[in-house]
Amino acid sequence: MENIALIESFSEFKDDKLIDRVTLMAILEEVFRSALKKKYGDDDNFDIIVNPDKGDLEIWRNRVVVADGEVEDPNQEISLTEARKIEPDFEVGEDVSEEVKLIDLGRRAILALRQNLISKIHEHDNTIIFKQFKDLVGEIYTAEVHHIRHRAVILLDDEGNEIVLPKDKQIPSDFFRKGDNVRGVIDSVELKGAKPTIIMSRTAPSFLEKLFEQEIPEVFDGLITIKNVVRIPGEKAKVAVDSYDDRIDPVGACVGMKGSRIHGIVRELGNENIDVINYTNNLQLYITRALSPARVTSIKIDEENKRAEVILKPEEVSKAIGRGGHNIRLAGQLTGYDIDVFREGAEEDVELSEFSDEIEGWIIEEFSRVGLDTAKSILEEEVKDLVKRTDLEEETIKEVIRILREEFEE
Repeated sequence: MENIALIESFSEFKDDKLIDRVTLMAILEEVFRSALKKKYGDDDNFDIIVNPDKGDLEIWRNRVVVADGEVEDPNQEISLTEARKIEPDFEVGEDVSEEVKLIDLGRRAILALRQNLISKIHEHDNTIIFKQFKDLVGEIYTAEVHHIRHRAVILLDDEGNEIVLPKDKQIPSDFFRKGDNVRGVIDSVELKGAKPTIIMSRTAPSFLEKLFEQEIPEVFDGLITIKNVVRIPGEKAKVAVDSYDDRIDPVGACVGMKGSRIHGIVRELGNENIDVINYTNNLQLYITRALSPARVTSIKIDEENKRAEVILKPEEVSKAIGRGGHNIRLAGQLTGYDIDVFREGAEEDVELSEFSDEIEGWIIEEFSRVGLDTAKSILEEEVKDLVKRTDLEEETIKEVIRILREEFEE
């Protein structure tokens, strides 16, 4: 065989663990047939015999012998005189098989052929990688930090596959250095061009669910079922768990003695506060548990509109709302109900919206965002606590309190 570079190409790929012998032979034949089409216009009358183990191949062109001067298609037909140069006893109408040497294709075609071969192999590898990671979507995966960019961290796994961890899929407290091992779930896999883009996430609820499976044997074994997971990454999460075995306390098994079992998960998630609650089909009880640590006095449920009105003692309201409104928001996501919180004795209270002539709308909206939508709910809070819970300036809060006291307490 004339072309050493092509033989090296065979050797380079024949032992590749991502490609089997049959597939490699098919790719090689496809590449050579493409080159033959360019050279001769057609490849139907060519036989290609590939031996990837030795890095060798044979190409044979089959033509029909015709009388001298009657050749119409030089690729399909050969004159009697030319045929007898190959074998002296050929006659008109017989088939002639003639070996085509690589050098006959031309130097430029041979170089293009090698590039095409490498491209096809890489394309095949990318398809295998795409399928491999497509099957891993939603599963935990570990890779090493290779490069840190402004909008993403680039990771490499043990096979050298590149995995992207975008900024918006990182927990806010995440901080990585080159060489760190990072855990997350495979969030999505896309083929952009020929190359697969593998996206990892540490903010997906499925990451927390898979951590429970890894860290808690009863969840892994199926003795405890995770019914739902909701998260505000890095801040707070709620996990509803259930067990079909009455002898098992699902919450206790997940949390462990003094939080021993859940501690590793909390640390992995940047000290995310995780509430584990018992799932139940009793909707009132489920909403009550979802609002933990607040103690609910009573609940009125509107199933048609998926709303729940919850009555609490004044001292329990801030617990139900939670810092930044996290607790009530997650409780709503967990149960699938919009939850409205009311204080006992609310009939003596006044909605904050009633003061819209004196208090600007955006200020009312900001108080409402954190669950403070009545005059009493604001007057019961300390100024310093209101500054922490809202994005309002201290002077603005003091002015609102002054207006409320003048109008409401008189």
